[in-house]
Amino acid sequence: MIYEFRTYDLKPGSLSETIKRFGEGYEHRRKYSELAAFWYTEIGPLNRVIHVWPYADTGERARILAEAGADPNWPPNIGEFLVTMRSEIFTPFPYSSDLKPGKFGPIYEMRSYITKPGYIPETIKRWGAALEGRLKLSPLAAIMHTDVGPLNKFIHLWPYESLEQRQEIRATALKTGVWPPPGGPVDFVAQENCILLPAPFSPMQ
Repeated sequence: MIYEFRTYDLKPGSLSETIKRFGEGYEHRRKYSELAAFWYTEIGPLNRVIHVWPYADTGERARILAEAGADPNWPPNIGEFLVTMRSEIFTPFPYSSDLKPGKFGPIYEMRSYITKPGYIPETIKRWGAALEGRLKLSPLAAIMHTDVGPLNKFIHLWPYESLEQRQEIRATALKTGVWPPPGGPVDFVAQENCILLPAPFSPMQ
């Protein structure tokens, strides 16, 4: 399974209309394949939406994009609102869960890290060893690394019921020493995070 993350930065004031038009267009797009999630930023870079599409492999992705692109109702009519667009294809870590429909949030934190070149295999090993203890505090939505896009990048997605719950869980993890995994400050060259909320039509809520 691979996941395409398409990130669009929007003109200020256009977020609501973008979500509305995308939701209308998705009703036609979903007959070709379903979304995994559609989020917009609440904290972090504002006026940004992220839509995530799962595919079995790059061959299935190419076929579905060709079929959907021939549909007169897709893509949604949001071009006037777009400032930048980017696409990244991620491969899950071996122990990552799939992104599945359901109510897990409504708060999602996406943390993006860039490692030193060649450190993704070591990161997979270290994080796998530490993850069991962290999962006792709250579930992980997914952890995956880029296959196409900026290299040496990985993301981890955490759902929370509220920002207060997030703060409490992170404080407990740090106090008890179960998280973060060892080696991060040595292996990483950049980190960023954002808080995301799901659009009404997002399969992950």
